Amino acid sequence: MSSPTSGVLSGRVAVVTGGSRGIGRALAAALRQAGAEVVISGRSQQKLDRTASELDVVPVQADAMSRDEAVKPVAEAIARFGGLDILVNNVGGSAGGNPSLFSSDDDRFEANLTLNLTSAYWSTKAAVASMRSRGHGRIIQIGSGASKHAAASPAYTAAKHGLVGLTKQLAVDLARHQITVNCVCPGWTATDLVSFEQLGAAQGIDAATARKQAEAESAQRRILEPELLGPMVVLLASEAGAPITGQVIGVDGGYRL
Repeated sequence: MSSPTSGVLSGRVAVVTGGSRGIGRALAAALRQAGAEVVISGRSQQKLDRTASELDVVPVQADAMSRDEAVKPVAEAIARFGGLDILVNNVGGSAGGNPSLFSSDDDRFEANLTLNLTSAYWSTKAAVASMRSRGHGRIIQIGSGASKHAAASPAYTAAKHGLVGLTKQLAVDLARHQITVNCVCPGWTATDLVSFEQLGAAQGIDAATARKQAEAESAQRRILEPELLGPMVVLLASEAGAPITGQVIGVDGGYRL
């Protein structure tokens, strides 16, 4: 039986940054199932090749921390398919740790801003000309619970809040070109970047208790699977998503309501 979204993105071309694993992989799978041609990027060629083989997508090795490399998946999509319709700025995380105000390593603060905010600007800037020429575009930022709450380190929270500001301003600036810009914010999500063993150890509690604490932060009292974000991203990328722009949308089980 085909998915209800099968074919809704036929003829469209999408890029998912950080698409070899976790949330990015799930979003690439959803977009491909909906009919889009998909290019994914990441740093590990081995992980990229495995995901590309499993999902029938195009892998591009790129380090989002580099201005020159951050635009490579966009350039590949345009070169291979003749243009780009959908950009999912998913790449993010911790760039060498998350420094506090008591840390002496200020470079890590700036590195986290680059990974979680500036890289999205670079890839978006590279994509907009093609979207504008096609008269159609969808830019989807992947934020976080820290996009709306004080929920992490100063660097990560500042970057993810900044992503919301970037989303809203770009939505205004690009509306006349039929390009929408939205930010989808997961809450606690079961990926290999979330280790309840490590989180528990940092608090002096066991992994099971750490997980229960995380579950308690959402109204639905659960940790979401990455695949649950796919339908929202497909909606925003589709024609049905055309009236939706400048929005910050939580797909998070009701995180910190």
